Amino acid sequence: MKERISTDVAIIGGGIMGASAALFLRRMGLSVALLERDLCGSRSSGVNYGGVRRQGRPAAQLPLAQRAHGLWARLPELIGTEGEYLRSGHLKIARSEADLASLEAYRERTHGFGMDLEMLSVRALRERCPWLGKTAVGGSLCPEDGQANPRLVSPAFALAARRLGADVREQTGIDEAIHDGSVFVLRSGQALEVHSRYLLNCAGAWAGNIAAQFGDTVPMESGHPEMAVTEPLPVFMNFSLGVEGGGAYARQVARGNCVIGGGQGYALDDQRARAQRSGLATLSQQILGLLPALRHAHIIRTWSGTEGYLPDRQPVLGPSTTTPGLFHAFGFAGGGFQLGPGVGAVLADLVRDGQTATPIAAFSASRFSSAPRAATTGPVPLAVA
Repeated sequence: MKERISTDVAIIGGGIMGASAALFLRRMGLSVALLERDLCGSRSSGVNYGGVRRQGRPAAQLPLAQRAHGLWARLPELIGTEGEYLRSGHLKIARSEADLASLEAYRERTHGFGMDLEMLSVRALRERCPWLGKTAVGGSLCPEDGQANPRLVSPAFALAARRLGADVREQTGIDEAIHDGSVFVLRSGQALEVHSRYLLNCAGAWAGNIAAQFGDTVPMESGHPEMAVTEPLPVFMNFSLGVEGGGAYARQVARGNCVIGGGQGYALDDQRARAQRSGLATLSQQILGLLPALRHAHIIRTWSGTEGYLPDRQPVLGPSTTTPGLFHAFGFAGGGFQLGPGVGAVLADLVRDGQTATPIAAFSASRFSSAPRAATTGPVPLAVA
């Protein structure tokens, strides 16, 4: 027999954003059903690089990043583990005088957002980071940015929500969704039907399909970041490392493994992605220019995932343009891990209060539509959930 449940809020997607929204909604006393097609935190929220940085983000994202920054400091209280979160500092490397000028301009442009960026000359860089290669000619340090283990943090948000009473359903794909004029109705095969007053679309790279079914059509594409991890090495690197203008990034964990990333893998199908040999070769060359200590290190694992990218590299976050009670959070272009807890808190604000003090106007889905559409109230078959 089909199980039928009613709840205040239904959430599609059990990554860090959907799970943190579930946690904060439960802390507000609202009932929640969190529906994840696979296992919570198993997709991009659990297989990303693990950078927890504010530095380098567009100015429009910094209030959201700052809100998230405060929540990261409370991880043990919120989810019962620190998830290997460490404020190691994030060092963005310049490889040219033009890069240095760009980093200095960014520091001036983002003054007042609490990042306390410190410019490092080539001499200061050599003194503080003798492990860096000669391609680095300076850099910008954000001392309170850092890193964490996504495989621990993202599932822990879902576990914390469950402990507070959220109804967390894993391996529960959504086949159909409607808004019948009063409530949302979600169906998972013949096994489950969920009725809710509100719906949060947190389905990651697949969220655009869901949004489109409700008339919020956005031009989202998928990307597949490449990552690798080395064997354990003597600890030498004390910052999480990025490069101005994009490219390679790296961090070293307490066990000595170096996690590195850069470039794009490829999709095996609409669910799976893999790193590719040519991309890893290019990444290795870039990394060795920055980190000579990795010259003889063995790579013990490579992987990729699937991320959603919008043309302006800004997310969609906020209410549907068509359907009252529907809120979206997707398209974070590979940078959503740090923002995740802040996004969850904002979604909880929107459900409870209809507004949030965190500025999100730049992320409205309406920027992709030329005119408002009528609300969707009929059956909506979902291609993926």
